[in-house]
Amino acid sequence: MNSESPVVIQLSQPEQLYAAVDLGSNSFHMVIVRVSAGSVHIIGKVKQKVRLAAGLDENMCLDQAALERGWQCLEVFAERLQDIPLANIKVVGTATLRLASNANEFIKKANKILKHKIQVIPGEEEARQIYLGVAYTSANQGNSLVIDIGGASTEVIVGNDMTPIELASLNMGCVTFKERFFSDGLITDSAFSLAIAEAKSLLAPVVKNFTQFKWQQCLGASGTPQAIVEILITQGISDAIRLSYLHNLQQQCIDCISIDQLDIEGLSESRRSIFPSGLAILIALFEELGISHMQISTGALREGLIYGMLDNMQANDRRATTLEQMMQQFHVDVEHANRVKNLALQFYKQVRAQIDIDILDCKAALIAACLLHETGLHIEYKQHHMHAAYILAHVPMVGYTHQLQSAIRVLVLSHRSDIELKHFEPFQPQLRVVLILLVRIIRLACLLSIRRKDKLLPNIELVVSDDSWSVNFPAGWLKEHPLIDAELANEKWQQHKVGWKLECQ
Repeated sequence: MNSESPVVIQLSQPEQLYAAVDLGSNSFHMVIVRVSAGSVHIIGKVKQKVRLAAGLDENMCLDQAALERGWQCLEVFAERLQDIPLANIKVVGTATLRLASNANEFIKKANKILKHKIQVIPGEEEARQIYLGVAYTSANQGNSLVIDIGGASTEVIVGNDMTPIELASLNMGCVTFKERFFSDGLITDSAFSLAIAEAKSLLAPVVKNFTQFKWQQCLGASGTPQAIVEILITQGISDAIRLSYLHNLQQQCIDCISIDQLDIEGLSESRRSIFPSGLAILIALFEELGISHMQISTGALREGLIYGMLDNMQANDRRATTLEQMMQQFHVDVEHANRVKNLALQFYKQVRAQIDIDILDCKAALIAACLLHETGLHIEYKQHHMHAAYILAHVPMVGYTHQLQSAIRVLVLSHRSDIELKHFEPFQPQLRVVLILLVRIIRLACLLSIRRKDKLLPNIELVVSDDSWSVNFPAGWLKEHPLIDAELANEKWQQHKVGWKLECQ
């Protein structure tokens, strides 16, 4: 027998568990997080499709089947919640429980199951919490328009950083609209037209409240927008949601004739039945609010509830916190990463003065790519750019939209070795041009930092004219540094193979 004592690892700081439960009109969600050393890590998510709103009759009374589905789901949640301090749990009900005439019947039994009191929150409070969840997980870029299409309600919010300015909760959702306009299972042009018209009618009283603001970004929270992004990615499109894509998906739905036959590449089975109704609402929002494009947020109501319980969490500069945590997690050489970043930013200033690259948050993408370009080194050297790209495709980056994270991933993937233009093809043409500019910058910055030494490089002039780039050094400097001269010669050949011109002198 081994008589040695077991090894016990002491944590430097105590960890705490928190849970948020969202009793939505379509699905019930539970998220569990661990808070340690000031960082929040999701350690569990449970989602069950309860379709509570589908159980509402013409008198707004939930039928017995819907009640039972809800209670059965909460039995599952209750087992997990018993391990979490009661003070660290928040359970809220939303639109359907606001509307149901027999909501008290459901809540009374649900409270006993969970051993925790359910709070049915007003529509404006739901909108506020959704906005906070989005704001905590997104970067501050001025005014933001946030939209969340739920099962029985749609929340629309304009805010700035952590402050919601204008809020609205509208009685339209993908489940209730399915029952009203697609109840026979048929997907027709007239059904879409009626659904879109009704959504616009419900939106009309508050349109001016939102269009009076200028917003720098529009963010969709979960549900229908997430489903659309998944479809676009599956179909090889790495772009924001645009009205043209929505109209194309509308036609694809109509071409399938019925919900039973709805077969769109990238559309999950779980969202199939409510996709046309959610799409109709989103089209109405785009057209009435004049939305040009929408990005996806990683946060929504549940995240708002969680962060609302964490009064000591710092919300400022989520991007900086994300980068710092990732660099620590993947053992990045911080000094060298900053060396590459600083050189890349010098080149960026020279390129920025000559070329319009406003289509993307370019500086943020470039900084993140430079700081994370060696993320894969702790796996192995030879293909570390590929390892890093894999990591960046699967690690959530708080403060960065899906599109921005995709751009960062491509920059890191392409910062060394052969240049493969196929990696840029999923992006729309204008964005593709921008990413190629940034790739050329980061490749030069990494190459010129090869000796991992400060104060080595002289003043370097970068001259850009279309695809032709010229990197100019003081006379005789390259001859005195044959390693960098050789690396530049190889880079010149790599860029020549893809039709780019690079001169070094």
